Amino acid sequence: MAKNQLKQAAKKIGAAMGKADRTAHKVAKAGLVAKEELVQLSKQVESLKRQLQKTTKRLRSALS
Repeated sequence: MAKNQLKQAAKKIGAAMGKADRTAHKVAKAGLVAKEELVQLSKQVESLKRQLQKTTKRLRSALS
């Protein structure tokens, strides 16, 4: 009887560890995706910043 209960407890512990492991993998994957998106957004912001600087320069020279 005690062996059976130990086996059941071990099974529950293993299942809980498996769920936690899967969740950790999902979180890690989501973190990588978010990091890649942040890099892409940073590049877009830099591009827009350069474009705004060029436009500002042209506008100033046109107004002078």
